[in-house]
Amino acid sequence: MARRTNNRPPDYCDVAGLDTFPKILRHNARSWPMDVAMREKEFGIWNAFTWADYDAKVRYYALGLRALGVQRGQVIGLLGSNRPEWVWGEISAHAIGCMSLGIYKDVLEDEAEYLITYAECVAIIAEDEEQVDKLLDLADKLPSLKHIVYCDDRGMRKYESPMLIHQDELMEKGKALEASDPGIYDREIDMGHGDDVSVLCTTSGTTSKPKMAMLQSGAFLRHCVDYLSADPKRPGDEYVSVLPLPWIMEQVYVVGQALIARTVVNFVEEEETTMADMREIGPSFVLLAPRVWESIAADVRARMMDATKFKQGMFDLGMKIGVKALNEGRRSKLADFILFRALRDRLGFSFLTSAATGGAAMGPETFRFFHAMGVPLKQLYGQTELAGAYTIHRGDDIDHETVGKAFDKSDVRIENPDKEGVGEIVGRNQGMFLGYYKNPDASKDDVRDGWLYTGDAGYIKKENGHLVVIDRVKDLAQTSDGLRFSPQFIENKLKFSPFIAEAVILGRDMPYLSAMICIRWSIVAKWAEQKAIAFTNYTNLAANPDVYGLLRAEVEKVNQTLPDAQKVRKFLLLYKELDPDDGELTRTRKVRRGVIAEKYAKEITAIYAGNEKVDIDTVITFQDGTKSRIQTRLTVETLIPCDGDGARTGDQAAE
Repeated sequence: MARRTNNRPPDYCDVAGLDTFPKILRHNARSWPMDVAMREKEFGIWNAFTWADYDAKVRYYALGLRALGVQRGQVIGLLGSNRPEWVWGEISAHAIGCMSLGIYKDVLEDEAEYLITYAECVAIIAEDEEQVDKLLDLADKLPSLKHIVYCDDRGMRKYESPMLIHQDELMEKGKALEASDPGIYDREIDMGHGDDVSVLCTTSGTTSKPKMAMLQSGAFLRHCVDYLSADPKRPGDEYVSVLPLPWIMEQVYVVGQALIARTVVNFVEEEETTMADMREIGPSFVLLAPRVWESIAADVRARMMDATKFKQGMFDLGMKIGVKALNEGRRSKLADFILFRALRDRLGFSFLTSAATGGAAMGPETFRFFHAMGVPLKQLYGQTELAGAYTIHRGDDIDHETVGKAFDKSDVRIENPDKEGVGEIVGRNQGMFLGYYKNPDASKDDVRDGWLYTGDAGYIKKENGHLVVIDRVKDLAQTSDGLRFSPQFIENKLKFSPFIAEAVILGRDMPYLSAMICIRWSIVAKWAEQKAIAFTNYTNLAANPDVYGLLRAEVEKVNQTLPDAQKVRKFLLLYKELDPDDGELTRTRKVRRGVIAEKYAKEITAIYAGNEKVDIDTVITFQDGTKSRIQTRLTVETLIPCDGDGARTGDQAAE
């Protein structure tokens, strides 16, 4: 796709006068009807939708829902992949005074039942047959659900449920309603107010079922303007939507900022084609989770394993020169020439003016890797309750250890700091949520005197005023000798390795630190094939002695960067990947340490009891409900001799 040039200054909507999403959409459609608002790749072809198209889809979705009997104040769910229909459905809900609830596409049936029942969704816009099946299987348990609007009709001919309606039929009902009452849509939009709750956004739920933050459209939009003042986007700038739309930051980028700044949102064909599709678009800015950046960095280094010796040498030389220049506060033209220019092009990053990461902590090594490459990566920090991010790196004021400074109309401070300045991070901004849906007690616990108590530990650097996020307050731990450590900090260092997908650091109330590690299957499998190592599956490969040797070297590299007291002394390789479906991770890939402590108590106890082997005989359940028995023997690898071994419990070490 040809590169667009756009030197116009930012031209943002006046959100004081246009205080809801549908009002801004209507304004954009009237003012710039033929400008492209979004694209979707389907069957290898990019299909464009103008602002006029966007507005028309939302109009007839909204009126179709009204024709079905949906009333103001009710909740409409959205279930599926990132697609234009997802966004049309969300804004159409707001247009008729309803609240929208985004549900992650890989949600399990019990999770879906809880969310839909708790929110009392009356209608759900579902992407395809897979999502419809989940809803129909649960239909008897969802008394509030009356309508399921499906978008993709492939495989749907056999379904006869009266709850089902295809999106085309829905829009036809909307057109008929408008024909009988030509002014109804504008009246519905004009009834909306910025103080109305428009979005129910689920929290990450690291310790319990997710709560639903009530976000008002006016406050959300004002906060988006504050964000844009810190990290500007311009009309026509290209964005590729990758992260799940139920996540608050994707709501900011795809809905709020896109409407205000009139950026172009692009939806990839499939998750597997993301990088290829991104290269075709050549985005102006991207937002990716740390795990995605880590995966890209790991994939780059893994690809070099297949390269010729000459290319491997050039890669190593370019990285060495580039990192040296980065440490000196400059960019190397030589490194750019021999490596980074081609690498950015290969990844689709040639035209980036801004790149961001958030949702979880990123290790400094990964951050430096991309900055050396010339990617303008910025860390941001925020919470669902505060409408997403409210700190970010600005311009060239980059610090690899921090998440930048607060936006102009946002505030951050440290509550009850210790002698080193570390305390709980509290924040406030214009996008502050109204409270948790149907849960006022939880709202009172988290918000005090207008400040959100985040539960995160951090400090503000004296030399530059940047915020440093250390870990969750409850996850900061001490060994039995009184050593304080942050599990997350060490875990992120380990995950910079291309061979490590996940890591859990253990050691609370124990004499030393240890780790449980998940191999990065795709890359370790490639490495094993190159070494002619036979294996059958993930469990078999993770138990291989040669793989243990490979991972031992990776952990030892990290240990060289850590103080002696924080070095990982033992580790084992888990027989399966940590999975949100098993409750081990949140949907945004944060570790649920309580679940880990309970589920892997046997393995953790064996590490601290001084055992060299752990026998495993367990059953795992796959997403489709099938089960598989796993019998294997895990090795506890000792890197540094330990004097404190003895009978210990898994709960002590991991929680």
